[in-house]
Amino acid sequence: MNDKQVKEITSRDVDFGKWYTDVCMKADLVDYSSVKGSMIIRPYGYAIWENIQSVLDKMFKDTGHENIQMPMFIPESLLNVEKEHVEGFAPEVAWITHGGSEKLDERMCVRPTSEVLFCEHYAKIIKSYRDLPKLYNQWCTIVRWEKETRPFLRSREILWQEGHTMHATEEEAKEETLRMFKVYEDFQKNYLALPVIVGKKTNKEKFAGAEETYTLEAMMYNGVALQNGTSHYFGNHFAKAFNIQFLNKENKLETPYQTSWGVSTRMIGSIIMTHGDDRGLVLPPNIAPTKVIIIPIGNDEKVLEVSNSVNKQLKDKNITTKLDNRDKTPGFRFAEAEVKGYPIRIELGKRDLENNQVTLVRRDTLEKIIVNIEDVVEKTQELLQNIQNDMYQRALTRRDSMIYVANDYDELKEIATNKNGFIKVNWCGNVECENKIKEDLGIKSRCLIDDEEVDGPCVCCGDKAHTKIYFGKQY
Repeated sequence: MNDKQVKEITSRDVDFGKWYTDVCMKADLVDYSSVKGSMIIRPYGYAIWENIQSVLDKMFKDTGHENIQMPMFIPESLLNVEKEHVEGFAPEVAWITHGGSEKLDERMCVRPTSEVLFCEHYAKIIKSYRDLPKLYNQWCTIVRWEKETRPFLRSREILWQEGHTMHATEEEAKEETLRMFKVYEDFQKNYLALPVIVGKKTNKEKFAGAEETYTLEAMMYNGVALQNGTSHYFGNHFAKAFNIQFLNKENKLETPYQTSWGVSTRMIGSIIMTHGDDRGLVLPPNIAPTKVIIIPIGNDEKVLEVSNSVNKQLKDKNITTKLDNRDKTPGFRFAEAEVKGYPIRIELGKRDLENNQVTLVRRDTLEKIIVNIEDVVEKTQELLQNIQNDMYQRALTRRDSMIYVANDYDELKEIATNKNGFIKVNWCGNVECENKIKEDLGIKSRCLIDDEEVDGPCVCCGDKAHTKIYFGKQY
């Protein structure tokens, strides 16, 4: 890869979809294969996912959750136990009809999600209030037969995490739903530098079988929404369907209450589309597999010696680094570092040594900073924190600049026709109005707004509004 190849990345302002695909490919995040609708996640892309897993897994365990592994296959009769759940996933289910050359007595699906598997298991192991709560999480692959796919955003085979918990009371289950929702929000803000909008989904848009669904809505650079994670309160619908009961302290049978929550590699897509630029990927330091790349210029022995010394000093401070002294031109290595989005590039040549200095280049702004060699570790630590904070603030500023308010239907239509972003409106709560807005304007409800006073009629029908809500285009 050289500067010419970097310039081959389509401008995001010209064709955002092509730009996104170009970045995914040129940053070596993914590749395509003969498996239609699925992607190969290459080592660099997978390293980002490993960092996401590592951080979230610790957060889950710190809140008392244990990891478990469920089967990949679900018999059709088991999937059909909860009718509403099945109907929600039916169009995307992949079915297995044969094992080897023999037709199966009962077809099985490749799990689109695992609620029914967990419920079948819980029915066997939950007998007493002493068995509760059950706080389980699974890292796995699911399959949903998407018609249109795009790397990280929509794939037929999805890497994700799904938490499934059971509780003795409704109050405990609702607390768990919101607790894990907050874990997701903190992670996306503090690690991915994403200023997500959070709130409850409408009844029409909630997860199949759930009583309440809470969503994290990220806004991409182009103003299109990406649902970046969800947390669901199920009540005890599934538990009743699977006859899950426990003896309470009074030795009476009760039905427990359930939650589930999940995120996926879709978050990598949101990082790309929120922070990336026309030169490629821009990674927040807190999630970047390599935080600093060191590029010595020339073959001078002293330059290589100091480069190795700086590399070791940074590693000793637990800063992940890469020393790139390949037999490639500096321009090639600089361009590749920018495409791959390493947060900081350190340049060191013979002239720098003569002046006892190095050059630090911020990937997010491309600003060059000259520092004394003895100060490089301290300055790097400071810059990494600054970059993380600045990336969040820039994303927040851009997001807020694309939040609009529509007071009537004509205003809503004008905004939806001419601008991308989130549109805040008053809503009566009726699904007929929600459907009309979607059908007429091509925008969907994103989430309800609970912390603002309703100050006017429904934007669609003109009747009394009961809540505020965001609408917007989505991936």
